[in-house]
Amino acid sequence: MTAHVLSDTGTLTGRSLRHILRSPDTIITTAITPIALLLLFVYVLGGAINTGSDESYINYMLPGILLITIASGIAYTAYRLFLDMQGGIFERFQSMPISRPSVLWAHVLTSLVANLASIVLVIGVALIMGFRTGASVADWLAAVGILILFTLALSWLAVMAGLSAKTIDGASGFSYPLIFLPFISSAFVPTDSMPGPVAWFAENQPVTSIVNTLRALFAQQPVGNDIWIALAWCVGLLVVAYVAATAIYRKKIS
Repeated sequence: MTAHVLSDTGTLTGRSLRHILRSPDTIITTAITPIALLLLFVYVLGGAINTGSDESYINYMLPGILLITIASGIAYTAYRLFLDMQGGIFERFQSMPISRPSVLWAHVLTSLVANLASIVLVIGVALIMGFRTGASVADWLAAVGILILFTLALSWLAVMAGLSAKTIDGASGFSYPLIFLPFISSAFVPTDSMPGPVAWFAENQPVTSIVNTLRALFAQQPVGNDIWIALAWCVGLLVVAYVAATAIYRKKIS
C-alpha cells in the first residue's frame, strides 16, 4: 500500500512539476516581490533603520524576506489546486486506481520544490547585494530544515484554500495576510521599537521565532529557545493544516 501511494505521488508530482517547467515565470514572479523588497529596504530604507547590532542590514532582514518568498509562492499552490478542482481532474482521478492522498501530496511537494527554487534565487540576489554568512554546513542544514517545515505548513494551508475557495481570486488571495505577517515581527526592525500591543503581538506570533532562529544560524550565534518555539509553530501548523485539508478533501470527493 505504501509503495502504491509513493508511486502515485511521484507520478502526479512529476505532472505538476512539468507544468511549472513549461511556465518558469511562476518561480520568477514569486521571487519578484521579495527581491523588490530587498532592494527597497537595503538601498532606500535600510540606512534609516537602527537594528541595534553591527551586522549589515541585508544580513538582518534576509530571513524575513525568505519567509515572504514562501508566503508569495504558496498562492500558486492554491491556484493550481483550484484549477484542477474546477477542471474536473479530481473526478477523473477517482475513476482511476490512484491513491487518494497522493493527489494532494503531489501539489504540496510541487509547492516545496518551486518554493525552494525561489529561495535559492532570492539568496543568490542577496549575495550579489552583499549578504555574507559564516554559517557551517550544519547551520545551513538546520536553516533549510526550518524553511522546509514552514513551506510544508503553509502549503497545506494553501491546499485548504484551494479546496474551499469559490473563486480563483479567493484561492490565491488568502496568502496576502501571510505575506504581510513578517512586517509585524522582528524581520525588519527589533520588536522593542514597536508600541506595546504591537510589540506583544510581534513577539508572540510564529514569524518572529522563525526569523530569529534563521538570523542566529546565519550569524553563527546561539539560537536559544527560539529554535524550539519555531519548530513548535511549524509542526503545529503543519499538523492542523494537514488534518483540516484532508478532512475537506474527503468531504469534497465523497
